[in-house]
Amino acid sequence: MTIDRMVFAVAGSFILISLLLAHYHSENWLWFTAFVGANLLQSAFTGFCPMAMILKKLGIKPGSAF
Repeated sequence: MTIDRMVFAVAGSFILISLLLAHYHSENWLWFTAFVGANLLQSAFTGFCPMAMILKKLGIKPGSAF
């Protein structure tokens, strides 16, 4: 799996988990959902993604999966 796909998987997981926590625990978890969404939006325009940097350091390969 490439870095791009891992970023999408992690972001999607964070959003779903925070929505569940907001429903069952506290609505304040929606702030985390908003943070993830804002980070995805800014990375689309700037190309800077902290999660991609973390995944690179963990050894996930960049580039195409094919």
